[in-house]
Amino acid sequence: MKRARIGIVLLVFTGSIALATTAAVPRPVVTDSKAKELAKLVTMVTGLAISPLLAVGAVGAYDWWMADSPEQKAQLPWYAQWTFWLPALLLVGAVAAKDAFGTGLPPGLKKPLDVAETIENKVSGLVAAGAVVPSIAMMFSSALTSAGSAAVAPPVMLAGMAGINFAPLLNMLTIPFAVTAYVLVWLVAHVINVLILISPIGAVDAALKALRTTLLGALTAIHFVNPWVGAALSVIIIIVAYFVAGWSFRMLVFGSVFTWDFMTRRRKRFKPAPNGNWMFTARKLAKTPVRTYGQLVKTEAGQLTFAYRPWLIGQKQTVPLPEGRYCVGRGLFYPDLSLVDGKKIKAVLTMPPRYKKHEEEIGQIYGIVEVRDTGLLKGLKAIWRWFTRNLFGKESAEATTAATA
Repeated sequence: MKRARIGIVLLVFTGSIALATTAAVPRPVVTDSKAKELAKLVTMVTGLAISPLLAVGAVGAYDWWMADSPEQKAQLPWYAQWTFWLPALLLVGAVAAKDAFGTGLPPGLKKPLDVAETIENKVSGLVAAGAVVPSIAMMFSSALTSAGSAAVAPPVMLAGMAGINFAPLLNMLTIPFAVTAYVLVWLVAHVINVLILISPIGAVDAALKALRTTLLGALTAIHFVNPWVGAALSVIIIIVAYFVAGWSFRMLVFGSVFTWDFMTRRRKRFKPAPNGNWMFTARKLAKTPVRTYGQLVKTEAGQLTFAYRPWLIGQKQTVPLPEGRYCVGRGLFYPDLSLVDGKKIKAVLTMPPRYKKHEEEIGQIYGIVEVRDTGLLKGLKAIWRWFTRNLFGKESAEATTAATA
């Protein structure tokens, strides 16, 4: 894994050096506009990954606007046709309105919209990865080939050796490099949608969206001021995205599972397994990172263990859960398995939304007697008890039960 990381970092670094060399070394044929085009394409891939639908729609609208005649507009690619970019930008505007006016909505009303936005980000990300990024890479490859062919005349001597034209090699690596860079940055950008999905506070959602929008806006502004600074910033973003790729992938799986359960209302037709139920780690267990997807297994000796495969396909790993008294937490949107430490409750595993309303069954399967309200649900029920007691002069059945428990 470390060798693979070093190899990809070297590939990204080599690409950035090639761009810098193209701009820095005087060439008789390569013009300044050609060099800026290379920087523009690198920045374009990064910006596209940060916000796929907005970037694709904006690029398509720009190309459509710059076309001089109806014939030229008819020859534009599909994402530059108004039948695509206009609905795309309208959808982006609707999402922005949801973020601006939805901070005051209750979580139960806002979450379906967040789920829909998460699905949109996945779909637009796949569309951009499969259609738009390769076409951008082909443009990059064409520009790089032109630069490389010009670089060999006149011959260049490097450290006593004849200069070598690396343009054909870089040309072959262009599309894999562009797609890899896009996927890495998109994974990190998609984490914001996942965090919004699991966050119960609208103000946090708005702050996360503002962070992503600010990054995209800064990248665009810097590119127009100095294309090479924009390209350098893009390379830094790609390298950072690579080193957090594992965390980003786990968040992608987490968001995908939660989105599927929310949209399909899977809990209505779901029944927990007799053993080996799928959950996510809510905290680091030994060397197992947070948000790892695996199964909670109770051994014959009664030990609770967590079994998982790194990247979902690696060799199966098993880690025992910490010793102590556990409870099944009944949350507002999803339950969890928590370790009770005096008056403190520490979540150890997070269950997908399909386990909602199945908390007692999970407790019976794993021999956990205590099932209690946790998180936001506990707070909402406390507020409801206060209202019924102070405004109506009586307590609800749930409040009476809680008081006598």
